Amino acid sequence: MDYELLGKRIREERKRLNLTQEKLAERIDLSEAYIGQIERGERILSLDTLLKITDQFGVTVDYLINNSLDLNDDQFLNQLKKIMIDRSIKEKKMILDVLRVMLAHVDELQE
Repeated sequence: MDYELLGKRIREERKRLNLTQEKLAERIDLSEAYIGQIERGERILSLDTLLKITDQFGVTVDYLINNSLDLNDDQFLNQLKKIMIDRSIKEKKMILDVLRVMLAHVDELQE
């Protein structure tokens, strides 16, 4: 798991709710410094702490950890499938065209 990305997501959600680190820490009985360390990816938070945070934010755990997990090829392809499943054929073709252009650009940069 990428704890830096998770911390960034926590920080974004906290700010979206107009909560200070101090206020969040107070609500979940932790120190403000500890919240800061979590948000910077310097601390690995416990499941209990993660659940307390999601409860305060009114979001699910998967919402917060989305994009923080290291995906293997099958998991990555499943994520792509979920994103694409409800799209029309026209939209899928457009997305595929954009992806091809992006990958061509990435390949050029690597040469």
